[in-house]
Amino acid sequence: MFTGSLVALITPMDLKGNVDQVSLKKLVEYHIANGTSAIVSVGTTGESATLDHNEHIDVIKRTIDYADGRINIIAGTGSNATKEAIELTNKVENIGVIGCLTVAPYYNKPTQEGMYQHFKAIAENTELPQILYNVPGRTSSDIKPETVARLSKIKNIVALKDATGDLSRVYKTRRLVGNEFKLLSGDDATFLDFMILGGDGVISVTANVAAKQVATVCKLAANNQIQEARAVNDSLLALHNNLFIEPNPTPVKWACTRLGLIDNGTIRLPMISLSESSIPAVEQALKDANLL
Repeated sequence: MFTGSLVALITPMDLKGNVDQVSLKKLVEYHIANGTSAIVSVGTTGESATLDHNEHIDVIKRTIDYADGRINIIAGTGSNATKEAIELTNKVENIGVIGCLTVAPYYNKPTQEGMYQHFKAIAENTELPQILYNVPGRTSSDIKPETVARLSKIKNIVALKDATGDLSRVYKTRRLVGNEFKLLSGDDATFLDFMILGGDGVISVTANVAAKQVATVCKLAANNQIQEARAVNDSLLALHNNLFIEPNPTPVKWACTRLGLIDNGTIRLPMISLSESSIPAVEQALKDANLL
């Protein structure tokens, strides 16, 4: 259920900054047609930080409606306030998601015990499977492998999205959590190596524009066809890097617009549109991936 190519889906917006439902439906169809395993709705890439609660839940509900049971949907429900994370999780409990992605508390920088208690409290207030999300570059909080191991003993905490890019963690975490607990990369540039070292898949930004290729790499890696997986992934290397040339999701929204997947790359403040100086690098990356 939590393996393969999962996309960290963007939230398309119209020129006024409202959620663009037509483009959202188009994106869902694109991922169904191109072999994406699951959609993560309203995570970091989906601009969870700037959607209000009503918008947040509405985007998830509409994504489920558009999917119509043809692809699994995971809801981003994290917060640095435990009570708020529980409330968001409860709101998606009976609408058709298969699980929740819950980010490490940001800004307030809890201890390891604080993070353990945070995730434990969320898990105890829902029956939905929980995916821990560790992204220290954004949160200034780092869920250590030992804490992940403690949390993995809670029955509905079933996976980790690791966006550290530290491949040395894969083996260490796998040894601590066992084989049933799923390890997902959150770093496109290293996700293939992450899988080779024992990971189960990726929650990918690149998949927004190269869904078929990322899904193919995951399938090949899972079948231990490493040379073939590298050949496909090599064409994506520039994308893996240049989609982060400016803070995510600015470059990937521009790329989705360039490919006609959405109508425009509108993004909410304090994020701003891709700068003119960065456009050539992102466009060349799309060409390197044979997407243009």
